[in-house]
Amino acid sequence: MASSNSLLSEEQFLCHICLDVFTRPVSTPCGHNFCMSCITSYWDNTPVSQCPVCKEAFERRPDLKVNTFISELASQFKSLKVTDAHIRSQDQQQAGCGGAVLCDICTDNQLEAVKSCLECLTSYCDIHLEPHHRAAGLKRHTLIDPLVNLEDRICKEHTRLLTLFCNNDQVLLCDICAGLHHVNHVVAPVQQAYDETKALLGDAEAKVHQMIQERMQKVQAVKESVGQSKTETKDVIANCMQDLTALVCEIQKSQIDLVKVIEEKQKVAEKQADGFVSSMEGEITELQKTAMKLRELKQTEDQLCFLQSIPNPSRIPYTVALPTTSFNRQAEIHHVQKSLNKSVSQLRMLLNKMNTEIQKLSDSTDVSNDPTLSYVQQYEENIELDPDTAHCRLIVSNDRKQVRYGMGSRRDRNLSPNMFTKHLGVLGQRGFSSRKFYFEVFVGEKTEWCLGVATASIQRKVKIDWSPGCGLWFIWFQEDKFEAYGSPNVPVHFGKVERIGVFVDYDGGKISFYDVQTATLIHSFTECVFTEKLHPYFNPCNNEYGSNLGPMIVVPVNRTE
Repeated sequence: MASSNSLLSEEQFLCHICLDVFTRPVSTPCGHNFCMSCITSYWDNTPVSQCPVCKEAFERRPDLKVNTFISELASQFKSLKVTDAHIRSQDQQQAGCGGAVLCDICTDNQLEAVKSCLECLTSYCDIHLEPHHRAAGLKRHTLIDPLVNLEDRICKEHTRLLTLFCNNDQVLLCDICAGLHHVNHVVAPVQQAYDETKALLGDAEAKVHQMIQERMQKVQAVKESVGQSKTETKDVIANCMQDLTALVCEIQKSQIDLVKVIEEKQKVAEKQADGFVSSMEGEITELQKTAMKLRELKQTEDQLCFLQSIPNPSRIPYTVALPTTSFNRQAEIHHVQKSLNKSVSQLRMLLNKMNTEIQKLSDSTDVSNDPTLSYVQQYEENIELDPDTAHCRLIVSNDRKQVRYGMGSRRDRNLSPNMFTKHLGVLGQRGFSSRKFYFEVFVGEKTEWCLGVATASIQRKVKIDWSPGCGLWFIWFQEDKFEAYGSPNVPVHFGKVERIGVFVDYDGGKISFYDVQTATLIHSFTECVFTEKLHPYFNPCNNEYGSNLGPMIVVPVNRTE
């Protein structure tokens, strides 16, 4: 920044809390300056309103107003900072393209630099380096071989070249930093650290390539398995269709045969009945004629004629014996119908059994979820609870793996400024600000609980507004259903679970919850935006629904309860 305006110092415009240039700066009664949001948030989380720098306490929380003078200066400073950064970026790009460090003093035609000065933080060509050889004050400056981005290679505190690297803290050091603050640490020259780290990166790269190959092979195997499964599925469908179609054809043939036999039986019965009726009608005619003759003889009064005219009893017309059989085929048809009903009932039982098997296949767990759970489990992290954040009615185990609701308030515990006071929450000790992580929690027979992740700055002294932007993502279980934060009274899943898996893809903006026993997905939050560390969040809830005093337990993957 010295090249833009030597009167402005960056430290003068930095907030002591966020360590960034002021945004809406305010001044406390003690004379220190902060961002409005920073000091407000700081006072929201402390029981006493005091200055973070000098610790001066105020009887009442000051009513702060934005300092317009400082705000204007900060805006100008930001503008100068952006301009200088742009100029430096262009210079570095030009130098990088040419493969050489250029002189910072040359204007029209930049010559190649021969030395860089650690005090001036400037690179010089032979011409502009001449004053360092002539002037007494400049002769005491430290000259080194020309370097690009010289400011980034100098210790900000001691203005010395960063020549060492601390493996413990993973930071670059000058020789003074190493002697003052890193005496017992593993410190190595930059070149050695570079070579060792590069070798480690080579090993890591080889391991990554191996993992890529293994996954590519796994993907290929899965594709082949899916292809084989697809072929087998087509064969199974074809065989099932063929068998069922054949069965339907046989049933239709049996139906046709049955109708044909019954109709033929009915025709035979009708034909026999027609013959018998014709025979009976002939006999009736003859008998009627005989009856008429006998009636006429009965009317004869001449005794001799009467006796001479009496017919021989054998002259009565011949008739066949009346049959005792019935021409009604209903009994026989009813027998066939009864037999058919029995066969149809048995067939229905078999069809119901087949439909039950089909329904079981339809309702069975989708096996595609199992590889997904296996995949996320590889990102398992060791999670421990932070007792300092636990609500006073929560009891955290000594190993920091369990939390449960206590019936009474823990008044004997020292009040921590980080503890939850408005709801029964506790955070994990470790926060995550990148990559992926996974952990599992055993909830057993609990009837109510909340589980998820929360931002490091989540409000703990006031009631949380469970809405997007509150810094909390969780699922809430009540008796037999699940709800998700931000969607109250809208169930996202039903049924009880004993073991929950939580997977967070920080960079991908996704949080997923799994039922570990069935390897099924319960719910996912997608398209999330994370800007700070995320901590695991636990809330065992109270005993409102009964039988809820059991703990929530952080368990390792594949542990058998």
